[in-house]
Amino acid sequence: MLNIGLLVFPNVQQLDLMGPYEVFASVPDLTVHLVWKDLEPLRSATGLMLQPTMTIADCPKLDVICVPGGGGVNALLTDQTVLDFLRMQAATARYVTSVCTGSLVLGMAGLLEGKKATSHWNAVDLLPRLGAIPTPGRVVRDGNIITAGGVTSGIDFGLTVLAELLGDGVAQRVQLALEYAPAPPFDSGTPERASAALVEAARQGMAASRAERERILPLR
Repeated sequence: MLNIGLLVFPNVQQLDLMGPYEVFASVPDLTVHLVWKDLEPLRSATGLMLQPTMTIADCPKLDVICVPGGGGVNALLTDQTVLDFLRMQAATARYVTSVCTGSLVLGMAGLLEGKKATSHWNAVDLLPRLGAIPTPGRVVRDGNIITAGGVTSGIDFGLTVLAELLGDGVAQRVQLALEYAPAPPFDSGTPERASAALVEAARQGMAASRAERERILPLR
């Protein structure tokens, strides 16, 4: 039985977490843990209540450790308990991974030095401050480091990791069972495709969180 740990924390972006969770939990050969400091329910960035299933203190060695993103990552960037936990798990995990701005937390733990990585489009330019090499792509792999772009890429990420663990056939069956065949009604899902006005509006909506990250992250 393979153990996968998804870090869950206050103000996590719910879809960053639930995309890969749904993929992994669809396979009986995997045990998926939602890991936090305690087992008290916590609130996601969009208000959904989430229930951790495993504490950091009790967490076994994981085959895959994953850090999702969201506004709550800002607090994790200076949380030594979380950063030490990630370093410890990374020492033995088969894959060290993230979705969206979770890659910033991996970077603060010193796990992205010299590694190709990605993040949400509004944070990917911050990766060099953490020694990472910003690399375009929904899912980026460098050795056993696998990082995913913003929010919805968590499903692509989950299927990619599942294929690595159990083979393409298993991943394809899960994709089919979830009927994952994206056909969005608008072609505005990246800054390159959206209008300049939409990009600026989105940036403004994330400006406060972005400014806080810029204050926390080291300069190089």
